[in-house]
Amino acid sequence: MVVSVLEEMRIRSLGVIDDAVVELSPGFTAVTGETGAGKTMVVTSLGLLLGGRADPALVRIGAKAAVVEGRFGVRAGAPAAVRAEEAGAELDDGTLLISRTVSAEGRSRAHLGGRSVPVGVLAELADELVAVHGQTDQQGLLRPARQREALDRYAGGAVSVPYAEYATAYRRLRAVSAELAEITTRARERAQEADLLRFGLEEIAGAEPRAGEDVELAAEAERLGHAEALASAASFAHTALAGNPEDPEGLDATTLVGSAGRALESVRSHDPALAALADRMGELAILLGDVAGELARYADRLDADPRRLAAVEERRSGLTALTRKYGENIDAVLAWAREGADRLTELDGDDDRIGELTAERDVLRAELSVLAQALTDARTEAAARFAGAVTEELASLAMPHARVSFAVRQSEDAEGVTVGGRTVAYGPHGADEVELLLAPHPGAPARPIAKGASGGELSRVMLAVEVVFAGTDPVPTYLFDEVDAGVGGKAAVEIGRRLAKLARTAQVVVVTHLPQVAAFADRQLLVEKTHDGMVTRSGVTVLEGEDRVRELSRMLAGQEDSQTARAHAEELLASARGHL
Repeated sequence: MVVSVLEEMRIRSLGVIDDAVVELSPGFTAVTGETGAGKTMVVTSLGLLLGGRADPALVRIGAKAAVVEGRFGVRAGAPAAVRAEEAGAELDDGTLLISRTVSAEGRSRAHLGGRSVPVGVLAELADELVAVHGQTDQQGLLRPARQREALDRYAGGAVSVPYAEYATAYRRLRAVSAELAEITTRARERAQEADLLRFGLEEIAGAEPRAGEDVELAAEAERLGHAEALASAASFAHTALAGNPEDPEGLDATTLVGSAGRALESVRSHDPALAALADRMGELAILLGDVAGELARYADRLDADPRRLAAVEERRSGLTALTRKYGENIDAVLAWAREGADRLTELDGDDDRIGELTAERDVLRAELSVLAQALTDARTEAAARFAGAVTEELASLAMPHARVSFAVRQSEDAEGVTVGGRTVAYGPHGADEVELLLAPHPGAPARPIAKGASGGELSRVMLAVEVVFAGTDPVPTYLFDEVDAGVGGKAAVEIGRRLAKLARTAQVVVVTHLPQVAAFADRQLLVEKTHDGMVTRSGVTVLEGEDRVRELSRMLAGQEDSQTARAHAEELLASARGHL
């Protein structure tokens, strides 16, 4: 059951298209038109909806921006619906709206279900919605890496499960090997770093600094440096408060406050307000006595010994030597010492670490050997099935004698992993080099499809691959752009038939110039330019009845009114209906 369908696209100011609506339906839709009419803009538009690169050159000259809007019918619970809802999109009764705007300045915006989203979200949805294939995709199929990806996709869990374990072990091995190389290649630098740390730690340990000691010594040095002034000030203040024993008649603050207090005490019973002042006067007398006592004790404790000052300055000089090298203050110096000790422990443990890493590397390499072998076995088994299925499809595409096979091989590498009893090179995807081979006819050697397939053969191989994929890993919608390039005659008819078969389980949209292919379509769309060279809203029309016969006639003979071409077109349509 198809889980999503591309129902409609509206394209504005994109390339030669001014404003056009492309109405699609389930099944097989063929898009036809004159060369240069803008058929490939359908592919380009869908590419933008699926997160493709925004090229400002696509914006029609004179327009501020190109806009593509797409409406997808998506079944509830389908992967695309789930991912869209995770991104904040809203589905309106099973309809998902996607839009993409590209400004003439190159800015791009994307909206999904009425919500602005990063373009990357559209790209994430692409695999769940549409498989787009064009000439560039055929060229991609020529690359061995793409062929390996195709084989792995076909194999399914038989490859994906060991591959996930392999990838985890491979990443860990890379990290272990990198750390091991860093330790061994930088041994001299690390030894020098360790020596510097030892020197610094010994210097700090020899000085035995205490946290905050530099602040305490600075305060003491300030006090000792001004001892005489401090003693004189304390003595004068004490005398002012408590009096001078050698001058009993002299006035002092304590005596005056005491007299004032006694005067208030004698009359306090006559007025509560005065009584309160008398209490405060008593408190003041106590406070003056306490301060006078502390001043006396301060003067007694004050050390004016110049030898102590010299000792303090000497200690401060030693601590300053540390702060110049290891931190802005003693607390920072002590923090450096703690970090340095930890780093020295790490550096001194390099030998042990090297042994641990070497052992782990060996275990990981052995594990990778087992997993790489599992990948090779799974790929080899899947390759035989995949090649057989594609070969069978090619027989239905007018290549009855062609044979497709996969070469799954490895390269010798003394530093690699063990696969099949040999030590071979390995990488992030395993140890296998996968290449798709084609023998187009009996007696012909199997050669890489890049060298052994013509353009038309490559198109059919690619279509056969997609038909095989449709049975194992279906995609809701397939869009083929000129997949029939270089093909004609009977092969074109067979391509049309296989596309129609694919359309039984998925939506298929094909941009084609071949009437043999278009005749098999359930719906045919015609893209036409107006006299000013633009495709307008009315420039994309659904062809039915006589209009479809006329377009097929044009595609056959370049003449819409040729009776011979019309007869051939009607015959094509009848034949296609008879083979569905």
